[in-house]
Amino acid sequence: MGQVLHGSATTTHAVRAAIQRSKATIAELSAKYSMNPKTVMKWRNRASVEDLAMGPKEVRSTVLSDTEEALCVAFRKPTLLPLDDCL
Repeated sequence: MGQVLHGSATTTHAVRAAIQRSKATIAELSAKYSMNPKTVMKWRNRASVEDLAMGPKEVRSTVLSDTEEALCVAFRKPTLLPLDDCL
């Protein structure tokens, strides 16, 4: 099964592993793989070659309070209405 890369990924698992194994300097690796030195440092410091999740660690509403969100969910589950119809 092939690897899944997000849309902005500039490296593959093989390149990331090579960066982690290499004893070359960050400048040499960034020139060799045509990437930003910050990207090389990031992959060198990570323990795995997998992408980490992007975005907020905890998904929550930016508009509703926790109580309001719970009320909306409680109403929508039995009615199966889309959010626009609930408004």
